[in-house]
Amino acid sequence: MSRVTEINISKEMRTSFLDYAMSVIVSRALPDVRDGMKPVHRRIMYGMHDNGMTSEKPYKKSARIVGDVMGKYHPHGDSSIYEAMVRMAQDFSYRYPLVDGQGNFGSMDGDGAAAMRYTEARMSKISMEMMRDINKDTVDFQDNYDGNEREPVVLPSRFPNLLVNGTSGIAVGMATNIPPHNLTEVINAVLAYSKDGEITLPELMEYVKGPDFPTAGLVVGKSGIRRAYETGRGSVIMRARCEIEMMKNGKERIVVSEIPYQVNKSRLVEKIAELARDKKIEGITDLRDETSLKEGVKIIIEIRKDRNANVILNNLYKQTPLQTSFGINTLALVNGQPKILSLKEVLAHYLEHQKVIVTRRTKFDLKRAEDRAHILEGLQIALDNIDEIITLIREAANDEAAKTGLMERFNLSERQSQAILDMRLRRLTGLERSKIENEYNEVQKTIEYLKTILADDEKLLSIIREELIETRDKYGDERRTEITLGNLSDIEDEDLIPEEQIVVTLSNSNYIKQLPSSTYRAQHRGGRGVQGMNTVEDDFVSQIVTMSTHDYILFFTNKGRVYRLKGYEIPEMSRQSKGIPIVNMLEIDKDEVISTMISVKDEDTADKYLVFATRNGLVKRSPLDNFERINRNGKIAISFRGDDELLAVRLTDGSKEIILGTRQANLIRFPEDQIRSMGRTAAGVKGINLREGDYLVGLDVLAEDQSILVVTDNGYGKLTLETEYRVTRRGGMGVKTSNLTERIGELVYIAAVDGDEDLMIVTDHGVLIRLLMEQVSTTGRNTQGVRLIRMAEGQKVATVAKVKEEIEDEELEAQDEGSEETDSTEIETDDGQ
Repeated sequence: MSRVTEINISKEMRTSFLDYAMSVIVSRALPDVRDGMKPVHRRIMYGMHDNGMTSEKPYKKSARIVGDVMGKYHPHGDSSIYEAMVRMAQDFSYRYPLVDGQGNFGSMDGDGAAAMRYTEARMSKISMEMMRDINKDTVDFQDNYDGNEREPVVLPSRFPNLLVNGTSGIAVGMATNIPPHNLTEVINAVLAYSKDGEITLPELMEYVKGPDFPTAGLVVGKSGIRRAYETGRGSVIMRARCEIEMMKNGKERIVVSEIPYQVNKSRLVEKIAELARDKKIEGITDLRDETSLKEGVKIIIEIRKDRNANVILNNLYKQTPLQTSFGINTLALVNGQPKILSLKEVLAHYLEHQKVIVTRRTKFDLKRAEDRAHILEGLQIALDNIDEIITLIREAANDEAAKTGLMERFNLSERQSQAILDMRLRRLTGLERSKIENEYNEVQKTIEYLKTILADDEKLLSIIREELIETRDKYGDERRTEITLGNLSDIEDEDLIPEEQIVVTLSNSNYIKQLPSSTYRAQHRGGRGVQGMNTVEDDFVSQIVTMSTHDYILFFTNKGRVYRLKGYEIPEMSRQSKGIPIVNMLEIDKDEVISTMISVKDEDTADKYLVFATRNGLVKRSPLDNFERINRNGKIAISFRGDDELLAVRLTDGSKEIILGTRQANLIRFPEDQIRSMGRTAAGVKGINLREGDYLVGLDVLAEDQSILVVTDNGYGKLTLETEYRVTRRGGMGVKTSNLTERIGELVYIAAVDGDEDLMIVTDHGVLIRLLMEQVSTTGRNTQGVRLIRMAEGQKVATVAKVKEEIEDEELEAQDEGSEETDSTEIETDDGQ
């Protein structure tokens, strides 16, 4: 009859899952802080050692090793054991491989190792240091899974393997990820800690500079390293080692000689090829992987002659695993419990482990020496009474009687009596007697020495130091990974990017790109212009900003949010390229568009303001330092009242005048201080009183002796002296600024200009013209203006921008001075012809 026991399923699930979780944590996924090994790695090492597969012995089949480990110690799948052993043999996975493999053990391209029946392995030389003195009762042993074998709980580990080779593992509810380090640096840190237990983290970091990856490469900045060493958690930025070389044909190429740790080289090359194919990174003409066993990693990236290799390299860092991060989580088992450890705590636990190892080894050697001295004392008694002993043995009935007689007659122990019975006759010579006496004296000295070690902690520490120094000198090497100066805030390698003037364009469909400002030569008024970009589905350039590659660019959206990028973060592309979607760089909504781009220099943050204007005529002024810390998700820049959107933003110094222009050609001028300074999320106040159906088209900051430029959607424009516009109070109707007709169209742009700028005009068909501002006629505010750009039927002016840059005389097109009706048919090509 079967018995059914009712249990609480919630309690049973909780108990069972906790048992499972603790089994994974303790017995599978996490390393022990003392030897830095998980059970599977420890069992592989002990299995090879127990079977004599040491570094000086011949290689054995991997299948034999795996089978023995699985049968004796690790009752799990053979693949998990073999995969762990393979990784221990890979010089690109372990900083100091613990397995010496022969055969195909995989590659950096992600190729797997050959089947275990084909490969062979043995212990590496340095792994012998992990097992040193394991037979001297230095560590505890426990029963294996079936109780028929014994396995070590931990290995003696003559070097701090947890830091030296690192580890990674995912348990239940927790994970560990410890990077490898340089053996010499870590041992030096242990030595320093053994001399001064109060040593500080900065002092320890003079020894341990940071992770030292087997694939070398670069680590950018020290703040992440310090945080990881201080708290046990942190993140470091890893970069490939890349050199820019000049080729014989004048082109540049990027040579990658070292890649970040755990990056799949084959996938890295595929990613670069994909970005070049999709034109997300333009300028790459050839890509080759010339990696070889002799030369190591070598990836060649050839750059087009008219491209800047530094800029392309920076984009590769941002969009490929040439730059990646390593999240450090120093989680290890301490006395069987998982604990996050700082660098100092790891060193402390390792040093304590070594104290236990050396102490137990010393006790083992002391007991063996005392046992030997005990036997030698018995042999000396026998030699002193050899005739009587021989008579006693001859008269004894058997061995047991002889042993008992010796013990009673000479007060010997059973072991001493047995040693005398086992003694050969040749030990009776004078020479052998002298050897016994000399051996006894040496053993006594050894006993005294071992007792002093156990009695003196400093002597114990000195022995640990000597052994660590011996290991360091034997296996230590130079650091491979270079740690570059800086912190995580300057990981963009700004020094690699040349500071130069660029033009950043944004299309109506939110495609962005940058190109050198000299790309567009100055033309004469009335010209046809040049094709500024290839338009797709009626897309066209809507905004242009000129700036330095090292300046910030603030992006303000129609929904009142603000985002920030560096100039060089925007990909450089050809003049005809449409660019890349802005959503790839900023976290903006699908129906959100960039209403204003504004460039800001680092030094501009103090005593500067941003003036905002909305489509419904509201204005607001906020300090620029409110917009310093902006992440990828952006921040709210202005709030709205009702159905409104942000039109434009301008940078001011607090002492200027503001001009606002409307679609129906009304313009108002008032002092900036009439707008009080407001918080970042404020909605603003009325700037201009709009007529029915009218809306704001322009905002600018007006200085003394400037002129006011207006441009209409049919390509007409003019300059008007600022003296023709009276200063009024904020919130008025403004004054007329242009005599609008059907021929010239309605206003699309107003700006305050000095007269020495260049003027860029872009049509909704993507045609762009650049003129000198001095070519624009200066007329009264009630006039119509002159033709600035001749457009084909159906075209309209989409956007206008002023460019503050001098144009060299040789850059001017050799065109005749045209009138406002000039119909120039020449279009400039890429090579200026």
